[in-house]
Amino acid sequence: MTAVNTELRNTTRVAWAALRALLVLTLVTGVIYPLAVTGVAQAVFHDQANGSIVKADGKEVGSRLIGQSWNLPGTDRPDPKWFQGRPSHSGYDPLSTGSSQLGASNPTLVKTVETAEKQVAAFNGVPESAVPADAVTGSASAIDPDISPVYARIQVRRVAEANGMPEAVVAELVRDHTQGRMAGFLGEPRVNVLELNLALRDAVAGQHGS
Repeated sequence: MTAVNTELRNTTRVAWAALRALLVLTLVTGVIYPLAVTGVAQAVFHDQANGSIVKADGKEVGSRLIGQSWNLPGTDRPDPKWFQGRPSHSGYDPLSTGSSQLGASNPTLVKTVETAEKQVAAFNGVPESAVPADAVTGSASAIDPDISPVYARIQVRRVAEANGMPEAVVAELVRDHTQGRMAGFLGEPRVNVLELNLALRDAVAGQHGS
């Protein structure tokens, strides 16, 4: 009987110790740690922690991290007044990220790229050979907010004409919003489409207001 009681006490002691460990770890990893990380993020990286939201005229107009469509109102046709981003098979839906999963030799993808290349060339008034890859292919996430400086530059003339602006002014906007490689060697130079278009909007307003 004594042996049974001793075994029961030992089992109870081990179970209670395990429960205490579970409660402590739950408190530390499930409450204290997340709150600490959130606090540091809000204090040190406030903008990034809140989605890198961009505001214009006091209204939220998008995020620096998520691409968006720049179409004619009520249509799926690109608006010539704005710089266009990379294609997105998900419609830039942040809840549906991911590539099309089609291989480079897939006939469907090849046909899609060829068609897009012709459309981009015609839309911007440039030869097909001048159309860069990011103008006709989506990113791995399908919501890339950036384009290459090459893609931005081939859009300059079209954007300038559509807005009645000097081409040199629009080209300067592209140069001003071209970001280099991160840390000088990571990634490729890029242009954030949302920030570029907001600068374009301000430049157009300034021109018409002068």
